[in-house]
Amino acid sequence: PELSNLVSALQAADGDLPNVLSGDGPFTVLAPTNDAFNTFMTENGFASVSDIPTNVLTQVLLNHVIPGEVTSSTLAGLGSGYSNTLADGPNGTKLSIYFNTTSGVTFNGISSVSTADINASNGVVHVIDKVISLPTIFDFALADPNFETLVAALTRQDLTFDYVSTLTIPNGTAPAPFTIFAPTNQAFGDLVSELGISGLDDIDEPTLKATLDYHAVAGVNVRSGDLSDNFNIPTLGGSITANITGGASLTDANERVSNIIAVDVQAVNGIIHVLDKVVLPPL
Repeated sequence: PELSNLVSALQAADGDLPNVLSGDGPFTVLAPTNDAFNTFMTENGFASVSDIPTNVLTQVLLNHVIPGEVTSSTLAGLGSGYSNTLADGPNGTKLSIYFNTTSGVTFNGISSVSTADINASNGVVHVIDKVISLPTIFDFALADPNFETLVAALTRQDLTFDYVSTLTIPNGTAPAPFTIFAPTNQAFGDLVSELGISGLDDIDEPTLKATLDYHAVAGVNVRSGDLSDNFNIPTLGGSITANITGGASLTDANERVSNIIAVDVQAVNGIIHVLDKVVLPPL
């Protein structure tokens, strides 16, 4: 009974989702409770499930379905990371979902598992306490603790450009989608040592903005498979070069090489590739 809103939503959505989830699978379904759906509808101005546009409802629901059977013990063994759901991102790619088991099991930093491992004949169900909205690039940056320093840089009060609003622009609205090269916390720590400074606050605003611009490409969703040797990447700051021989990497104007250590984190408005070194503007 606590999942009756989910049943109503599945029946109202496009694509005959009840029949899909009765198929062979296996599926892992993250099942929001009635309270979770009520909160989602209130926050988004819907009086009932029937008020949600079916195309939106369908993708939100598919964002709660992971192909394969993923148990809580599997997630706990991995600790944290990314999987993919059945929801569509730009160009028909499948959206990513971030999980973390540091304190319980959470998804995209917003939804926690309240009841795990309800086994079905074609998969497993985990009951969750909040509907997982379609994630933007900035949602993933907030959810993943590896990007805490990047978030601090993007939200620094003296910046003359609003990166947060930009990285939450919906797909289909210019200049989305984006391709983002996201340095880890360690990458920023190494940069501080490389520059001989005490922290990011020692970097003046024009230099910080120029640096951040070199990590973003507007108007394209470049997957890792699209990269090749001597591939020119026209970032907001200027061109950098990608290579894939010996492992994917970026070379900036200073001949510094940043390795791409994780790829294809797909958001609804673009894609993230993870770097082990910060790209710098010409020095």
